Amino acid sequence: MIAVENLSVSFGSDAKRRQVVKNVNFSIARGETLGIVGESGCGKSTVLRSLAGLDRHWTGDIRLDGKPVDRERSLEHLKLAQMVFQDPYGSIHPRHRIERVLAEPVRAMKIGDGWDRVAAALEQVGLPASFAERFPHELSGGQRQRVAIARALMLEPQILLLDEPTSALDVSVQAEVLNLLSDLREERGLTYLLVSHDLSVIAHMCDRVLVMKEGEFVDELSSEDLASGTTHHPYSTTLFEASYI
Repeated sequence: MIAVENLSVSFGSDAKRRQVVKNVNFSIARGETLGIVGESGCGKSTVLRSLAGLDRHWTGDIRLDGKPVDRERSLEHLKLAQMVFQDPYGSIHPRHRIERVLAEPVRAMKIGDGWDRVAAALEQVGLPASFAERFPHELSGGQRQRVAIARALMLEPQILLLDEPTSALDVSVQAEVLNLLSDLREERGLTYLLVSHDLSVIAHMCDRVLVMKEGEFVDELSSEDLASGTTHHPYSTTLFEASYI
């Protein structure tokens, strides 16, 4: 479903030019969840933004569902992969009612007004349809992140790009959101790329994980490796020792 070859991303120019992603390669099978883990600033969110079409500084080859994508995305490609952002407080417009937040992607793609899909979208993420009339400040952090997930699903994508989807939430709410994502993947046959610095989140969600350090992948771990704490690189060992797994 996702195939990436020699993906590089640089910012700045001349002496200030900085390469933040360095010729990375990976693929994700249909229905699989791949995790990318690493310290803040290592380039993992930049990989997601390149796949989502939000960052156009990349070079290399990106294929979604077998089709090559350009830096300028077609509507078809934009609908294929949608993103859930880290901060449910910042990713939702504070002055828009929830119904408008959810309808906006449909309207932006010019495939309808979106209003008729709002109630079902809320219910699929465990929220009552009556929440459509509320403003974001009337919802808890966990409820806002459920709205963000519902918004990402409005265009019926096959791929969800998850950027630290629980890191801004209370620990008591994190498991609920992760379980919701697991259920949605199974029900809809979705493919996930999940970025996190939290190995417990990665272990809960992912079939495989790539360990990223300074813009490069230095290790690949299977679900069995995650369960047993097996690593193949000193940096991965350091991450495990710093976690609660």
